[in-house]
Amino acid sequence: MIEDELALFDKSINEFWNKFKSTLSDTSCQMMGLRDTYKDSIKALTEKLSVKLKEEERMVEMFLEYQNQICRRNKLIQEKKDNLLRLIAEIKDKNEKLEVLTANIQDLKEEYARKKETISAANKANEEKLKRLQTSADLYKDRLGLEIRKIYGDKLQFIFTNIDPKHPENPFMFSLHLNEAREYEVSDSAPHLECLAEFQEKVRKTNNFSAFLANVRKAFTAMVYN
Repeated sequence: MIEDELALFDKSINEFWNKFKSTLSDTSCQMMGLRDTYKDSIKALTEKLSVKLKEEERMVEMFLEYQNQICRRNKLIQEKKDNLLRLIAEIKDKNEKLEVLTANIQDLKEEYARKKETISAANKANEEKLKRLQTSADLYKDRLGLEIRKIYGDKLQFIFTNIDPKHPENPFMFSLHLNEAREYEVSDSAPHLECLAEFQEKVRKTNNFSAFLANVRKAFTAMVYN
């Protein structure tokens, strides 16, 4: 009985052990499978994360590049804006200068017109004086032995004769013109008369040209007899 029980107990232990070993073998296989599955999942997840990270890096690079492009465009726009403002300022300045220049030209035109009118009036007055002198030339020539000639520089040359009784053809002369102040100015007397300057001042004050010519002739005559 005891041997049979021992044999039965031994058999039961062997069966339990075999069964336990079989269970351990199945569990080990399951654990290996789970580990491999876990590794595959981790690998797949790692690959996905790597791809996702690269995409995000690419997106960041694209965003930075886009941001740089915006900065460059903003800078270019600002430069164009500054150039436009500078161009507008230059145009405004040129317009102001043009307005000033136009006003100056208009002032010059008006001044030129006034001067032209003044010169025209002065020339007309001068011509009238010269005409009066020329009109009197024949009378002076007959009465005083005086000849009047127009010479270079808008001057009139007055030539007296019949002064020296011994040589009545000998000329006694002086030149006369109107200066910028429209006053009589006498020069080039031959022979030289010291009193000619005094006669000039007197005729400027009195405007009595006939008396002036008479005084000059008397001075030349006095020179001959002295």
